[in-house]
Amino acid sequence: MMPDTILKGRAFKFGDGISTDLIIPGKYSHLRSNLPELAKHVMEDADPTFAEEVKSGDFIVAGRNFGLGSSREHAALVIKMAGVSAILVKSVARIFFRNAINQGLPTLICDTDKIDAGDELEVNLTRSIITDLTKGIQLTFGKIPKVMLDILNEGGLISYISRYGDFTL
Repeated sequence: MMPDTILKGRAFKFGDGISTDLIIPGKYSHLRSNLPELAKHVMEDADPTFAEEVKSGDFIVAGRNFGLGSSREHAALVIKMAGVSAILVKSVARIFFRNAINQGLPTLICDTDKIDAGDELEVNLTRSIITDLTKGIQLTFGKIPKVMLDILNEGGLISYISRYGDFTL
């Protein structure tokens, strides 16, 4: 049995319809070849203070249809580079979800209504439990398949393939 994968951090709350254009503002598209600089502007159009305030381990918590829009894998990558350990959403665009897993960024589908901005959260990826330490409540999300959990634990698909060379399904 694999050990539990636990993430801890603060919640940054967003609403519905956070597009890849809100994640990576178009005015910074020239920075796509300089991802560390681009990460300094992540979520800027949705919350101008986010990139300055987010700390390693924190969470993005949002509503429905997170990551809609173009299939830019940079959107998930710069969120991860900014220090976000996971995204908790009511629903997510399929291509963003796949890009996030490939980049090693857990994107969990759950009821985010009870989580407020600033709440301290603990997420157990192995047991599919979110504990809001601020409110003393627990939420659940769908079980992450083992292969996806292995990809996340390796830091993304490239790291996984580099280490194992193939999938064991």
